Amino acid sequence: MNQETEKKIREVFPAYTPMTELPEGLELETAREMYRKMALIREFDLSAKDLWRAGKIRGLCHAYYFAEAIAVGACSALREGDYTTSTHRGHGHALARGADPGRMMAELFGKAEGCNKGKGGSMHIADVDSGMLGATGIVGSGIAPATGAALSAKLQKNGRVSLCFFGDGGSNQGLFYESMNMAAAWKLPVIFLCECNDWAIGTDIRRVTGDPVIAHRALGFGLPGIRIDGFNVFAVYAAVAEAARRARAGEGPTLIEAKYMRMLGHHVGDDQFYRTKEELERISVLYEADPLLRLREFLLNAGLPPQTLDEIDREEKARVAEAVRYASEDCHEPSPEELYTDIFSDIIVE
Repeated sequence: MNQETEKKIREVFPAYTPMTELPEGLELETAREMYRKMALIREFDLSAKDLWRAGKIRGLCHAYYFAEAIAVGACSALREGDYTTSTHRGHGHALARGADPGRMMAELFGKAEGCNKGKGGSMHIADVDSGMLGATGIVGSGIAPATGAALSAKLQKNGRVSLCFFGDGGSNQGLFYESMNMAAAWKLPVIFLCECNDWAIGTDIRRVTGDPVIAHRALGFGLPGIRIDGFNVFAVYAAVAEAARRARAGEGPTLIEAKYMRMLGHHVGDDQFYRTKEELERISVLYEADPLLRLREFLLNAGLPPQTLDEIDREEKARVAEAVRYASEDCHEPSPEELYTDIFSDIIVE
């Protein structure tokens, strides 16, 4: 990326930081696998968008497009066994933790072979085996369960860390403040990671908060609060790795604000009527900050041949195509009896 392009990006995205070197503790091979995961998430959600518009997917669908560096950078800094909670825009988080794309696609199709037996859909993906405790369609509602998971880790002294993804809209929920206060008071091993894209559906964050810098809210709880470039997978990795180190050392939680920009609508059918034409034109320069292309450029400059990355792209496209075929051809509709499984009560009132 040349200096003129960087200057234009900084004008509309002050959080921008260049990708010049690998973070401490990160190998080039791991960075290549980060690229693979980001390519998988990008292809999965672009396919999901098209499938929703074609009427193949039931319920709403929120694409993780352009946020891939946050999920992959954060989850790459975690260990096996750590906990994650997600949001309504949770496909990327689940895939970054290692969830199977075939079972996830089957869930989007509402099929019995889905990771939640077809009953969760796009906004409620869960894969406990990979550490993904669940996505949720209720804004900010994953914050408290993540804090509870951190409390269990502290009580059991198992060395696990809990990472909570939420958006800037979720940062105005009461649960955010209550959970962060409890986590600070008890020094719980939890990382609060705000994916800040400045929009809560159609509400500009500057209209509903006095200070739009979410990271500043950590000050009132005596916690470290940092703001990072959410388009930079290395910046995310480094921030979460340090937060995880603090958490495992008994030093308590960290609030991280990962800035990015939502380049599509709130959901894949959203026409973004609330954004002015001038604003859309202004932020269009951020396509130059595409997190996937930035990582690709870094890897090429580090000596990886373009054929290697092209092959990764082809493999992940094929993997998603197979996931779609599996969900649409091999999977089955849930039986009516499935309505009465996985519930808290089996009493039927007639």
